[in-house]
Amino acid sequence: MVLETTGVGVLNYECRANVAASGTIGWALASPKADLIDRTGKTVGTYSGPPATWTHMDGSTVVGTQLAISPVVGSNNIALQLSKGTPGAGAGVMQNISFIQRINTKGGQDISLPCTQANIGNKLTLPYQADYIFWKAM
Repeated sequence: MVLETTGVGVLNYECRANVAASGTIGWALASPKADLIDRTGKTVGTYSGPPATWTHMDGSTVVGTQLAISPVVGSNNIALQLSKGTPGAGAGVMQNISFIQRINTKGGQDISLPCTQANIGNKLTLPYQADYIFWKAM
């Protein structure tokens, strides 16, 4: 384990037609935006996308590709997630991250507003929080 942080921010959704499932319409994640706070309470980076990108204050970045998710049944919390890390720009903490784990999620998925043909293009912003754990292969 290289770094443990808590992401605190928002998830921006848009009502869209689903290209993969022809004929369906639903809320799709348009962009995440969060500050990454370490265990001492200090802001050490940001999370943004697409693509999912974690940026450390030292300028290093890692881009994540989702490998697996586990929905949090019966709640409005976003799914737990495992992503494979691909190095981005800059040398530093995020340089050799192999995996990013999202756990302890709170909020971000209370999508109770309708998303129908009449609502395509509507946007929705929801607050969320999640712990992000960054792993490096030894």
